[in-house]
Amino acid sequence: MVRPDSKQLTETLRAAIRDGSLAAGSRVPSTRSLAQELGIARGTVTRAYDQLAAEGFLIARQGAPTVVAELLATPAPEEPAPAEPEPEVARWDFRPGRPNLSAFPRRDWLAASRRALRDAPTDDLDYGDPQGHPRLREALADYLARERAVAAPPANIIVCNGYTQALSLLSNALADLGETSVDFEDPSAPHLWDIPAGFGMAVHGIPVDAEGIDVSRLRSRAVVVTPAHQFPLGVSMSSARRTELARRAKDEDLLVIDDDYDGEFRFDRQPVGSLQGMAPENVVYAGTASKTLAPALRLAWLALPSRLVEPVRELKRNSGLHAPLFEQLAMAELILSGAYDQHVRRSRATYRQRREQLGEALRGMRANHRPHPAGISAGLHVTLQLDPEGPAEGEVLDRARRHSVELQVLGPHWVAPGAHPPGVIVGYAAPSDHAFRPALRALVTVLER
Repeated sequence: MVRPDSKQLTETLRAAIRDGSLAAGSRVPSTRSLAQELGIARGTVTRAYDQLAAEGFLIARQGAPTVVAELLATPAPEEPAPAEPEPEVARWDFRPGRPNLSAFPRRDWLAASRRALRDAPTDDLDYGDPQGHPRLREALADYLARERAVAAPPANIIVCNGYTQALSLLSNALADLGETSVDFEDPSAPHLWDIPAGFGMAVHGIPVDAEGIDVSRLRSRAVVVTPAHQFPLGVSMSSARRTELARRAKDEDLLVIDDDYDGEFRFDRQPVGSLQGMAPENVVYAGTASKTLAPALRLAWLALPSRLVEPVRELKRNSGLHAPLFEQLAMAELILSGAYDQHVRRSRATYRQRREQLGEALRGMRANHRPHPAGISAGLHVTLQLDPEGPAEGEVLDRARRHSVELQVLGPHWVAPGAHPPGVIVGYAAPSDHAFRPALRALVTVLER
């Protein structure tokens, strides 16, 4: 027989009291008798009884026997409803918005992390600035100015725990300022509409044409746009529309949120600068490392108009969801060392090649699926207009599941209800390098007639 120590005895008695084996009000054996019965030291029993008395399971009074305390009746926990089975993971991932994770610069990131940890002063290990570590904000201010034409000092940059938090903070700030609605491009990313809606704001869809969002049809005092590479149609906002939107923002004191989710990846020319640089006090710039590095880093950033810095900073302080410190410091080191720029250039070359290979595969198909006419050579996805005589969106998804291919159709991305042209959004970045060609063959099988 194994003799229990005081911790094991405490756990056994506690369990017996909880399940009713030791009823409320019943006496427990004296420490001496229980010790003799179990063949253990009396002190072991005494420590167990003292612990249970401190927790409220036993009542011990001087000169009186120790008894089981009256506990509030607690019903047995209900069995949780059986979880729905996890969907089978597709072999070939063509969902948009995902980078090539196999190309993550592990060696550079490890070196940057080591330098960051080595050089970080002890004070950096405190709670930190909710606005983000100053070193990363300084590095971002320099990088965004030279690569994305962003005009913002470090004091106007807030580092966020991913773009979802960034949009949530902005939506919260807008609601606090009395805004009742926000405009989104139509089509756009549906999971983002729920964020301002959660703060009580209405969401309006503004049509997108070959020049980008139709600025003349804006309905709200705030609008979310993707000017560098519209998601999901792939349009680049024309110079005329950029000028018109910036002018309206200044004249009417509108707030424009420039979601620059994949702006670094332009293949037919130098990347076009951000819209924020045209009207820094009316445009919020939102960037992220999710497309250039990895979503798991949970690093995004906002370059804010001066009037919004303090409100958003306070909201972030109260949210408690601060971007992880060591990831911030490593990101700063990666940028300052030049390794981040090198990684982006390598990725740009890879994605350019993949886009060309995807185009060649599509041209060889019998089905007449074609890239969206106004889509530019950029980003991590292509949106295809489905062949009118070919499969419908639902049939494409069914065929994709049968061939273990994961992709998205265009239908759910429309804000306004009604009839819309069918399409498929093909993200070509996620498959690893060695798997891209077989993945492409599987995709063609799905899309073929």
